[in-house]
Amino acid sequence: MKRFPYENFIILLLYVDDILIVGHDAKRIQILKEELSKSLAMKDLGSTKQILGMKITRDRKKEKLWLY
Repeated sequence: MKRFPYENFIILLLYVDDILIVGHDAKRIQILKEELSKSLAMKDLGSTKQILGMKITRDRKKEKLWLY
């Protein structure tokens, strides 16, 4: 986890060969992905629907996230 000013943050979850990056600032996330891709072979699979057997549901308008 990396905190930035104004309550912004990025969380990077890594498990074997899967990476999940979450945060408030899409520009900072894109910069992180560009930096990581310099050292790692990566594919951006878009919005996550599932990780580690957990389904992810989001409500962007209400800023809610559910794992089940």
